[in-house]
Amino acid sequence: MASGHSERRATASTKIVISGGFGAGKTTFVGAVSEIMPLRTEALVTNASAGVDGLDATPSKTTTTVAMDFGRITLDRDLVLYLFGTPGQRRFWFMWDDLIRGAIGAIILVDVRRLQDSFAAVDFFEARGLPFLIAINEFDDAPRHSTHAVRKALALSDRIPVVSVDARDRNSARAALIEVTEYALNVLSSLPN
Repeated sequence: MASGHSERRATASTKIVISGGFGAGKTTFVGAVSEIMPLRTEALVTNASAGVDGLDATPSKTTTTVAMDFGRITLDRDLVLYLFGTPGQRRFWFMWDDLIRGAIGAIILVDVRRLQDSFAAVDFFEARGLPFLIAINEFDDAPRHSTHAVRKALALSDRIPVVSVDARDRNSARAALIEVTEYALNVLSSLPN
């Protein structure tokens, strides 16, 4: 016999970090998928950053994240993800340790035109033991490479997921978030107590 009221399930929340090199699409990713107005800490790119931030590969970029991006997405009625986007420039990397505190996983956005900008992020998350996946951001003018080719170029183990994503597309970004959440939870559940 029905009791007349529905069961309430507890809502869980967790933190996912969106990382990658300068201009890889982190702010765009968080903005595309967030169900709230994302918090952005962007500043104008000025001539003072010439020679410091590697602007040659992104000549039309006019702003840059100087602290973090923040957004939220409800994946299911009982799972909320809080998204923290890292700044991409090397001079702001000192904040990364604080931004990953409490995170279960990370997405490293990769621009295949500047694959070398991804090595530092891969090294960072590997050194800290935080589960991560590689999301190849498919820029319109970028060459297409298979996930296998990108995995090999980044010297990743077979256990690390590599997916393609369009950081501008909510469904594509959401799929990457589901993938990293499932991966991170599997990794964490396999750890000894």
